[in-house]
Amino acid sequence: MRAATWAGVDEVSVETVPDPAILNDRDVILKVSRTTTCGSDLHLLGGYVPAMRAGDVLGHEFMGEVVEVGPGVRDRRVGDRVVVNSFIACGNCWYCRQELYSLCDNGNPNPGITEGLWGQSPGGCFGYSHAMGGFAGSHAEYVRVPYADVGSFVVPEEVGDDRALFASDAVSTGWMGADLAGTKPGDTVAVWGAGGVGQMAARAAMLLGAEQVVVIDRLTERLEQVRRHVGAEVVDYSTTDVMAELRERTGGRGPDVCIEAVGMEAHSTGVQGVYDQVKQQLRLQTDRPSAVREAIMACRKGGSVFVLGVFAGPVDKFPLGAAMNKGLTLRGAQVHGQRYMPRILGHMARGELTTEHLATHVMPLEDAPRGYRMFKDKEDGCVRAVFLPHG
Repeated sequence: MRAATWAGVDEVSVETVPDPAILNDRDVILKVSRTTTCGSDLHLLGGYVPAMRAGDVLGHEFMGEVVEVGPGVRDRRVGDRVVVNSFIACGNCWYCRQELYSLCDNGNPNPGITEGLWGQSPGGCFGYSHAMGGFAGSHAEYVRVPYADVGSFVVPEEVGDDRALFASDAVSTGWMGADLAGTKPGDTVAVWGAGGVGQMAARAAMLLGAEQVVVIDRLTERLEQVRRHVGAEVVDYSTTDVMAELRERTGGRGPDVCIEAVGMEAHSTGVQGVYDQVKQQLRLQTDRPSAVREAIMACRKGGSVFVLGVFAGPVDKFPLGAAMNKGLTLRGAQVHGQRYMPRILGHMARGELTTEHLATHVMPLEDAPRGYRMFKDKEDGCVRAVFLPHG
């Protein structure tokens, strides 16, 4: 079959790779109908996530049709149209029973790498390096889905493919951030980053009852999507003082909830932004945490900060004193999508949550190298490149 693979730093190649096969009783094989780039893929391409190998199949946000089921699969049938969460979870371990699915004890067969980095290992993730299990990704004609009864969800008839696709990761990640940050009716929520995850965190906050939601970015086309499709307020950080703007919009107090949806390659203005970028390019640090710093400084006393963007290692000049003295609650997580996807699909079916606008560039899988280049360089207003493995 054909698949888009990692060919080295900043290199994507479309190659012929072996077809997937059922390896465990609880697997299904999925014929991929839609798969999309994600901002966290850029960290792989940039060489900032360890344990990528040439030929690894990329992609972790996808949907398709079940074409083969393992003998232990109970709830999925050949012909089911399903959307699959990006993180792989068994459904039975202690963490899964607490609905902390991305922390599954059994989802990552290569725990040693991340245990060395972080003390313990999270679960596995499709197409996200051998540190996260070495699973083949979704930028392919077919993909093996482990623990399919836990991680795949039948798409309601009312929900089209272009909407259901983003329940896989962008919406479920954004929803988790808004929920676990403790968003309540009447809150003011600020979101750093207007990519797919940031937009969906903002929409989730609105559906959870937030009174005011503000999204911070610098790209005009993304901010316009926030206005038109999400309905949130926007701030262009390249033209205004974000801290002063948020204070003014909250009567001097600051946002109740601050959600960072940028990750380790955040851009920022001023000397601190240059400092972070130089250190990262020289490999003196893996992460540029400027958005996290700003979220902590902007959040009101006693508020909540949630880190949705992907980070890999220690960060420099982390404002721990501000977090402690302001009494902030600071949380982060990879996506516990299995916890949220049924609710998300319900909102999609009722028309309360739309995502089709995120698919700004749709193309055949053969064009994946061009799609990733457009996505990385933000060419032609590219928010997400969606690949169609079967035309």
